[in-house]
Amino acid sequence: MTMARDTAQAAVALGGGHGLFATLSALRRLEADLTIDSLTAVVTVADNGGSSGRLRGEFGVLPPGDLRMALAALCRDDDWGRTWADVVQHRFAGEGDMRGHVIGNLLIVGLWELMGDHVRALDWVGRLLGAQGRVLPMAITPMDITAEVRGLDAERPELTSTVRGQVEVATTEGDIVSVALDPPSPAACPESVEAIMAADWVFLGPGSWYTSVIPHLMVPRLREALVATSARLVVVLNLEPQEGETPGFGPEDLLAALFEHAPDLKIHTVLADRASVGHPDVLERVVSDAGAELVLADVAEDGASDRHDHARLAAAFEAIVSRP
Repeated sequence: MTMARDTAQAAVALGGGHGLFATLSALRRLEADLTIDSLTAVVTVADNGGSSGRLRGEFGVLPPGDLRMALAALCRDDDWGRTWADVVQHRFAGEGDMRGHVIGNLLIVGLWELMGDHVRALDWVGRLLGAQGRVLPMAITPMDITAEVRGLDAERPELTSTVRGQVEVATTEGDIVSVALDPPSPAACPESVEAIMAADWVFLGPGSWYTSVIPHLMVPRLREALVATSARLVVVLNLEPQEGETPGFGPEDLLAALFEHAPDLKIHTVLADRASVGHPDVLERVVSDAGAELVLADVAEDGASDRHDHARLAAAFEAIVSRP
């Protein structure tokens, strides 16, 4: 890593699940060496599966799972941080009612009940974990993701059907035509909007493109902030197509999907894994037409075509934010 910059560098990362975990794990390394001095995660909150879905259904709260994963990604790389990261990520086994629940999910929901404030409770969890950054929900309204999907009826493959729920959309066997949120205009988390407007850098992706990345562009106030901010927006592309959501998608198709939902989005840099780009000239042209710069780097794990290497991703991020 390079020496710390003379000026403050505030970064915001948007997404959910394992994609956001990878981005935050990489950016935390930059925060640790002062290349970035302020780090905020803005997390998709539409999950309806697993422990999160059960807690959401029982208590009527935001799904805590992706928020928990983001907090775990921000834990320091020392005994305290590694221990608490393992604790909040621990999933109960057994055969009883607790089977499948995750300790961190229960902790977050318990503090939400106790404090009655999503942001304040998440800040307290972050303090307990010693997190190197802040975790915020993208919106404060529980919501569902719906999708118009083509090809579910074998006899009439041209027809579209509505699929409801993040898990159902992510695993659909049809082709996603469009996605939407229900309610259609959820209230953005005010602190998330403030963080985006104050940021120097905003990172969007990688992750489940239609259910973790694009939803940020469908929260009206959040999308307005992403368009209006003076921060430089870095889009991190996925390593390979995702069955269910983006089968057959090339890197340029991911960018096209973003612009379909936010045509006025201003991208500064697009980061892609060198080996995952089959036609770099095509991607270069699409990125250039969007007024952005393409950065190709080796950011995949060795022997894993679907996982980003955190150290390599950190090096790529540092090269981007350290440029004049």
